[in-house]
Amino acid sequence: MPQVSVVLPVWNGAHVIERAINSLLNQTYSDFELIVVNDGSTDRTTDVVEAIRDSRIRAVRQPHTGVWQAMNRGLDEATGTVISRMDADDVCHPTRLEKQLQLLNTGYDVVGSCVRILTKTNGQFVPVPSLQRYANWINRETLSPEAILALRFVEFPLVNPTLMAHRSYWDLRCTDDDFPEDYDLMLRAAAAGMKFAKVNEPLLDWIDSAQRLTRNHPRYTPDAFMQCRRSRFLEGPLAGVRRVDLWGAGQTGKPWLLWLQANGLEVRTVYDVNPRKTGHLIHNVPVQGPNNMPTADGTLLVIAVGAAGARPLIREHILKHGYTLGQDAWFVA
Repeated sequence: MPQVSVVLPVWNGAHVIERAINSLLNQTYSDFELIVVNDGSTDRTTDVVEAIRDSRIRAVRQPHTGVWQAMNRGLDEATGTVISRMDADDVCHPTRLEKQLQLLNTGYDVVGSCVRILTKTNGQFVPVPSLQRYANWINRETLSPEAILALRFVEFPLVNPTLMAHRSYWDLRCTDDDFPEDYDLMLRAAAAGMKFAKVNEPLLDWIDSAQRLTRNHPRYTPDAFMQCRRSRFLEGPLAGVRRVDLWGAGQTGKPWLLWLQANGLEVRTVYDVNPRKTGHLIHNVPVQGPNNMPTADGTLLVIAVGAAGARPLIREHILKHGYTLGQDAWFVA
């Protein structure tokens, strides 16, 4: 049996599936099986997959049920002790499996990699301008295992189709609810104490298009991500907490303030750099400048600031005041 199983769900992906499969078959690491779960495609996906002759490919067909069910079906079929994720839209770099497996075997439960986020324009693959801030966050700000865990309530710090993990991670399974299944799985695994890491180089081209599921399915809307993040934050870092401080009185911070209060938490102080807001009350909570922040006293600090470049400055400030990211201070978005 191969050590690695790659699970690739596909629905009506005839125009891209061959490219994705070939990028896997050309890997420098070859001891894997590729399980292509055809989720009720009505185009030529079946014909394209069957035309590719390689003993490592195992095609599974099922009625159209959705990506999380297709992924779970692939997990049921997988025989490897390590399972890797792949999407039909994307392209693996040749050393992806080899380098991720090397990192995984140094003591981690789950690994990802940096990515290139591209779209096809005039026959050429080019970076997506609207996603460059997210690409920078993935490729620069969430590289270390510590950053992955500490920033997980901002956004999914690993790109789903880059994931490679021991079977114990996948055994948590994708769930049948309104949350984005990949992000929710990561948050549940982190709460269970699993360790995450990332290869510090792009090993996958994440191809964006209007047809991509994350662009048009209700499970992947900003509201769905927010509901997932808040639900897991409430049952995780906020479990048993009665009082918090909040950094941020702007467009990101105000909704979090109202949500915290609605869930029965006392917000002791709001910190904000805007001098027009300091010295006033916002929803009956006093607003103070960061220079008035006392040394950490055990009160959990929720940091809800979305301005570009703000998080590194806030991180430096709170570390000087004795806070520990991922313990008594959490970035959210």
